[in-house]
Amino acid sequence: MHPNLTVMGFEKEKLPIFYKTSSEIEAIREAALLVSKTLGLVASEIRAGVTTAHLDKMAEEFIRDNGGTPAFKGYEVADDTPPFPATLCMSVNEEVVHGIPSNRELKDGDILTVDCGVIKNGFYGDHAYTFPIGQVRQDVLKLLKVTKECLYLGIEQATIGKRVGDISFAIQQHAEKNGFTIVRELVGHGVGKMLHEAPELPNYGKRGKGILLQNGLVLAIEPMINFGKKDVRQLSDGWTIVTLDSKPSAHYEHNIAIVNGKPVILSTFDYVDAALAKNQNAVAV
Repeated sequence: MHPNLTVMGFEKEKLPIFYKTSSEIEAIREAALLVSKTLGLVASEIRAGVTTAHLDKMAEEFIRDNGGTPAFKGYEVADDTPPFPATLCMSVNEEVVHGIPSNRELKDGDILTVDCGVIKNGFYGDHAYTFPIGQVRQDVLKLLKVTKECLYLGIEQATIGKRVGDISFAIQQHAEKNGFTIVRELVGHGVGKMLHEAPELPNYGKRGKGILLQNGLVLAIEPMINFGKKDVRQLSDGWTIVTLDSKPSAHYEHNIAIVNGKPVILSTFDYVDAALAKNQNAVAV
């Protein structure tokens, strides 16, 4: 999960940036790895015919059984928006983010973004993965592949001497070079004792702009890339963000820390990869 710029406004409020100690980074890693394992569990069950509500229930039970608390369930952003009602944000096809689980059955050819957050020992983990369901169009599979590449290209820029804009620029350049567009209204963020901390991390921008990256900074880097135009809108449920042109969108997210001048990925997709390798109904990207 990530903030909506119009709701959170970190930079506008000049909120402080909390640089983490090595022990705090390890605590965040523990929370992030529980998210990773939860995404792996979801990956093992993904197939046409399953409902997003079923996957959500399974994820909540797993998180609680492993000493965590779902970070998104009950999360509030504004007085006029109901708290988020589920453990997972589950966004299908043109749903960019914050989709609410339901009795909707997944279909062959769908794509599903699963965004998961966990609180464990007072710290948050938060990351996401977009899954293809069955036989997905090749051009949509390219969207997923490029979005995941954008994530890792952004992570490579998270080094001492660089700025937030260097991460943003790397993501934007790779997406647009491949014919896709960047969602402007939604951003990555710091993460730690709060789910959303400063700084904001847009997925577009200029090199050399933004805050200077320093050791101890922990970030949720999360490209949100559209197949068609960049424009989005919010549904009447107060949460779900969809593309304005109803074309697909993809979203991948990792938690990283800057340690000894370089990015260290605290989360992992290894559990997802292992589950997809065994799940004959799913497709690895």
